[in-house]
Amino acid sequence: MIVVGSGFGGGVAALRLAQAGVRVVVLERGRRWPTGPNATTFPSATDPDRRMLWYRSAAEILGRPVRVDPYLGLVESVVGENMTALCPAGVGGGSLVYQGMSLQPSREVFNTHFPEQLDWDLMNRVHYRRVASMLHLATAPNALINSPNYRAARCFARQVRQAGLPLSKIPMPIDWNFALAELRGEMRPSYTTGEGAMGVNNGGKFSVDVTYIKAAEATGKAAVWTQHNVTEVYRTPRGQWELHVDRLDDTGRVLQKKILTTRSLIMSAGSVNTTKVLVRAGALGHIGELPDELGQGWGTNADRIYNWTDPEADFGPVQGGPVVYGSLNWSDPASAFTVIQASMPPTPASSRSTMLVGYGVSASRGRFTYDASRDEASLHWPATGDSVIQNRYIGPAVRRIVGPRSTLVDTNRTVNSTWHSLGGANMGTVCDLEGRVRGQRGLYVIDGALLPGNCAACNPSMTIAAVAERALDRLVATDVGTTL
Repeated sequence: MIVVGSGFGGGVAALRLAQAGVRVVVLERGRRWPTGPNATTFPSATDPDRRMLWYRSAAEILGRPVRVDPYLGLVESVVGENMTALCPAGVGGGSLVYQGMSLQPSREVFNTHFPEQLDWDLMNRVHYRRVASMLHLATAPNALINSPNYRAARCFARQVRQAGLPLSKIPMPIDWNFALAELRGEMRPSYTTGEGAMGVNNGGKFSVDVTYIKAAEATGKAAVWTQHNVTEVYRTPRGQWELHVDRLDDTGRVLQKKILTTRSLIMSAGSVNTTKVLVRAGALGHIGELPDELGQGWGTNADRIYNWTDPEADFGPVQGGPVVYGSLNWSDPASAFTVIQASMPPTPASSRSTMLVGYGVSASRGRFTYDASRDEASLHWPATGDSVIQNRYIGPAVRRIVGPRSTLVDTNRTVNSTWHSLGGANMGTVCDLEGRVRGQRGLYVIDGALLPGNCAACNPSMTIAAVAERALDRLVATDVGTTL
């Protein structure tokens, strides 16, 4: 069988199916990004080069023009109506470039925003715990937090407490001994200087490529075909799935065109690209009778990114990261939100400025529709999307935290963007809870497109993986040997 994509959903699917004895081919459009002590695999966040941007991306990151030669870079910038979605590429998907916040929703918030049939108690007991173990989640040790490089984290914690808001350490998929070794001068800095914003070079991050994908390949049943970009999906008259695939060189030049056929197909290309491929296939008649709701129910997780400048603060010349503390404001499930502090790469202004990130629950939804003039599915987002959670809850809380003397810049007001695209092939409408696409035997969606547009006030990675773990438990029990 074929899995398209190697992020949190595809990584889980590849491993669990391979362990069940199913031969799996994972098609990943991007390249591998090997890391290790003193490696220079990933680009510097302060000196962008071609490694940062996917070759077919809009030539910008967060509204800033990026002029680089074509390359199979880390991030595709997908510009839609009122929204820019940032979509990772590479073996490991979003885990390569995400900061790593790994939060599990509370029961009350989860049950308010997800179908209760997912069974939070079971997922809490089995699937979230399994993900935490696979990703080796841990919070930053006090010995690190108390070092000079982590002044910004300590300042954020102090401000949150003074504002009367809750404060927590954030679990991260990191071996913090690497950060401590950086402080001792034993390896090139990545965590402790904020240089890990576009990928951690030194190898201390438990991303999907070195956890789920590595374990899947070790079974001998799973193979990852890198630089294989799926352009079209068809349903054949015999009920099989036909994929048209371009094999790419490092610059995006097509080296070979392939047609692959499989009895069963798992789409795990991420919320945006899974949805775009399927919406286009439906519009062109390549797959008949797809659910009418396909492309709808898409959300941003109410992402906000702020630049916080305090003229009297001393955040230090460098800021350690990626993330240490967050404020989890989850007492009301209808308005739950989270605010975290993230390190900024070294800049002349970094001793007075740092980054805050907010996200929360929101009823706002966008949609993808097929645009015949461009021959692709395009994103449409309402101009006032996420305004309720932002204007009534996230924004006021952030202003309480930074205090009256500070300057706060909401970067989303300049370029409305999200790193946390969710939905488009939502559970309950397009798919069942295990990702089976309704009316399409052998077609599955196991990634962020399956989630219902938000992630219960958490960044999505851990819930995408936990929902995938739950789905694969059931698919292995019921579909392997019949559909899979």
